[in-house]
Amino acid sequence: MYYVLQFLKEDLPKVVVQGIPEVSRAVIHIDEQSGKEKYKLLVEGDNLRAVMATHGVKGTRTTSNNTYEVEKTLGIEAARTTIINEIQYTMVNHGMSIDRRHVMLLSDLMTYKGEVLGITRFGLAKMKESVLMLASFEKTADHLFDAAYFGQKDSVQAWWPMPVVPAIGKAEVESSLEPGRWRL
Repeated sequence: MYYVLQFLKEDLPKVVVQGIPEVSRAVIHIDEQSGKEKYKLLVEGDNLRAVMATHGVKGTRTTSNNTYEVEKTLGIEAARTTIINEIQYTMVNHGMSIDRRHVMLLSDLMTYKGEVLGITRFGLAKMKESVLMLASFEKTADHLFDAAYFGQKDSVQAWWPMPVVPAIGKAEVESSLEPGRWRL
């Protein structure tokens, strides 16, 4: 009998009584900011598609902070919007203010390949558009050495190399060279 109880004690939490197995918790939240009582269901877990398809849940008003889940369910543009909203939400809650256009630029950079890429050395390495962009983030010497060894060129025509290539005297350099000839 003791072993049966131990077995039940271990396995009962794994049994789904009702709902979505990937959802671990759901809480009813009363939102009183608008003056009216609005009820929101806050769900902890994954499977956005199943949550949106649940009877009684308005799929058009459902949001998620899981960017990869949003990309998988709704597409890359929805993931881009999620990135913007989550960065803005985080900054506001920490008492910081960032112009929305800067956040949009970052989210565009993270999603322009058609998938969500992190702003980490691994995500930037997938972008491979600019040697200087890779070098400006991490492992500067490694990226510059590899670029020199393999003869990679960087046109320095985008915005991302600017932290590495200072703008001092830039107007004079650009006016004295033909367009497209400035190579590193």
